[in-house]
Amino acid sequence: MDRHTESGIPIEPVYRPGDLTDWNPANELGEPGAYPYTRGVYPTMYTARPWTMRQYAGFGTATESNARYRQLIESGAAGLSVAFDLPTQMGHDSDAPLAHGEVGKVGVAIDSVEDMRVLFDGIPLDRVSTSMTINAPAALLLLLYQLVAEERGIEAGLLTGTVQNDVLKEYIARGTYIFPPGPSLRLTADTFRYCRAEMPKWNTISISGYHMAEAGASPVQEIAFTLADAIAYVRTALAAGMGVDEFAPRLSFFFVARTTLLEEVAKFRAARRIWARVMREEFGARDPKSLMLRFHTQTAGVQLTAQQPELNLVRVAVQGLAAVLGGTQSLHTNSFDEAIALPTEKSARLALRTQQVLAYETDVPHTVDPFAGSYAVERMTDDVEEAALALMRRVEELGGAVAAIEAGFQKGEIEKNAYRIARETESGERVVVGVNRFALAQEEPYEPLRVDPAIEDRQRAALAALRAGRDGAAVAAALAAVRETAGGTGNVLYPIREALRRRATVGEVCGALREVWGTYVPADSTW
Repeated sequence: MDRHTESGIPIEPVYRPGDLTDWNPANELGEPGAYPYTRGVYPTMYTARPWTMRQYAGFGTATESNARYRQLIESGAAGLSVAFDLPTQMGHDSDAPLAHGEVGKVGVAIDSVEDMRVLFDGIPLDRVSTSMTINAPAALLLLLYQLVAEERGIEAGLLTGTVQNDVLKEYIARGTYIFPPGPSLRLTADTFRYCRAEMPKWNTISISGYHMAEAGASPVQEIAFTLADAIAYVRTALAAGMGVDEFAPRLSFFFVARTTLLEEVAKFRAARRIWARVMREEFGARDPKSLMLRFHTQTAGVQLTAQQPELNLVRVAVQGLAAVLGGTQSLHTNSFDEAIALPTEKSARLALRTQQVLAYETDVPHTVDPFAGSYAVERMTDDVEEAALALMRRVEELGGAVAAIEAGFQKGEIEKNAYRIARETESGERVVVGVNRFALAQEEPYEPLRVDPAIEDRQRAALAALRAGRDGAAVAAALAAVRETAGGTGNVLYPIREALRRRATVGEVCGALREVWGTYVPADSTW
């Protein structure tokens, strides 16, 4: 039988020493925690402590999401990961016409500092690491988080966490962009500078391949396009006058973990090696932390099925194991019912328990990089690296990540791969258990979690009360300052922070920026 990886790389029935690329183990494989970090970014990895178990959650109102966060912390989660609803992701308030029907559906609705205050009520922000999956308006949500912390007397310098802030992949795979690429990159660079001065422990960006993978990217495409985007962010920061070692240590990444365990492990190892070389050889980074590709992993939502959903428990366990064997720094394991609806409290707790079983009941964390020296994984690591570098060179030939995005290259390549996967699934060549093989004649009933549609009305009422009770003139002046700075060269986060402090809404601030920067309209792909 002819077997290939998800990226189309041939899989040999048996691997032997002669199949490996001719490398110098001292230079190429190296030691854990040492350049080129193939074996992991830290010398001890999980032998000293487990990865951060960071469960992604958020739905409905801030009050409901806060209750879920408290439950996850009580169940042993070491970090929070916030999901925002689509209006928030797109910079619209809950009472905007475009928000109708979407408020609180795929995440929590955050319109102002009032919502953010409720979202983190009772949660020790100086002791819990928080990740926020937000991109185009990432700077605004980060500033709201800082404002809430400061209200409690917590200094911004003590806050730890990550804001995704990766807008380039929105043009490629997700579509929740607001501004054109140029102003978006300017906002990213301003966030880098702001956090270096105000929030030095905060990870200013999580450069994401996850969403590309969910859109159909192969493992090779996932890391190639993600690293190409990362290179664009580095160049943007350098052009803004920052030194590479001033911001690079705070860069982080976000990848998927599929059920194809061996290639996933190889993918993570290859990505670390590529990034270390790029940062040292192309950008001249000298701080070892600038060379480390630190990443969060989420198990593959696109592989979950609504048919026989309990099978997703098995899929998530295998995916989580792939992430751990690949050396992730933090992990979110999906709930088994997410292909049907938002996860219930019980299913979210079970997803966390899956990580805890991996951490405390297996021997995987007892040794660093268990697959080191494996003929199969080392060869796959080389193959994935070679294929990813070839794709990255193609992006460079097109003028870099932004130019390639504007030409529709990455989107077109991902769509081709997604079509291939769909055809293979439809024909039965690709087996999906419970869907095109081993299906049930009749599915068992399952009662999903449903979001109360009255949430939208409550958010609208809260916004009306907010606007009626604030100093309208002060808000107008603060928004005018945002527009003025956006039209100049200053760091726009400072006037944005003041506007949010005056209780301007997310939609109002994004609206002010839209007036100056415009909105992005994608070109049709030619690929």
